[in-house]
Amino acid sequence: MTRDATPRRYLMCAPAHFEVTYSINPWMDPSKPVDLPLATTQWEDLRDRYRALGHTVELLTPRPDLPDMVFAANGATVIDGRVLGALFAYRERFAEAEAHREWFRANGFTEIHEPAHVNEGEGDFAVTASYLLAGRGFRSSPLSHDEAQEFFGRPVIGLDLVDPRYYHLDTALCVLDEAADEIMYYPGAFSPGSRSVLARLFPDALLAEEADAARLGLNAVSDGRHVLLPQAAVGLLDPLRDRGFEPVPMDLGELLKGGGSVKCCTQELRA
Repeated sequence: MTRDATPRRYLMCAPAHFEVTYSINPWMDPSKPVDLPLATTQWEDLRDRYRALGHTVELLTPRPDLPDMVFAANGATVIDGRVLGALFAYRERFAEAEAHREWFRANGFTEIHEPAHVNEGEGDFAVTASYLLAGRGFRSSPLSHDEAQEFFGRPVIGLDLVDPRYYHLDTALCVLDEAADEIMYYPGAFSPGSRSVLARLFPDALLAEEADAARLGLNAVSDGRHVLLPQAAVGLLDPLRDRGFEPVPMDLGELLKGGGSVKCCTQELRA
């Protein structure tokens, strides 16, 4: 199968102030210091790889009081140029939402919805042609699903996350081909009912093994051909190639200390 890459537009934020001084997910350990120069180099490698693949990368200005801004995926969800803002679950990240809305207002986006219910952007929303997949259980409120459906006018499929290591949907599921409704996911991150829903809607999905999921291998970004994913998730490489994708392993080990990898650093700006 020949896969075609689609040019994308991404929003990223440099880890200029990245550090782990608190713990709001199981990956964060303040006793393990961050090597900031290394984190910056790894982030720059990801940014430059996107550009080398023909994608546009917009940049959000980091703020010194918000060390998790590097995880730009959490700041909003953008579909058809419409922006559903975030409302963070933890006070440590609360101000990031307004920083994102300010960027959208300054960059020509006019339909920006400030949410009433907790959602953490593309952390818990994943877009396919047919559905808006929506995670819940650790961060985003189930009430945010109805809010997103009303705003975007797309059917929302709620999925229950049950393992705290996979606290956001984007740690347990990745959209490989948006137009074809093709995904990969780790079944063990979901409740039995949600696993049944995923199996019914996506019978041909690539199922990840626990070893790769535990390396945040599903925190990946696909342009329909190239799949940028954590380099430690070696068990996903051949299955992706077998489906016609080109895996692009990335080393974001320092950012993993904050509980995020490729996707967490990447918000997609869908026109």
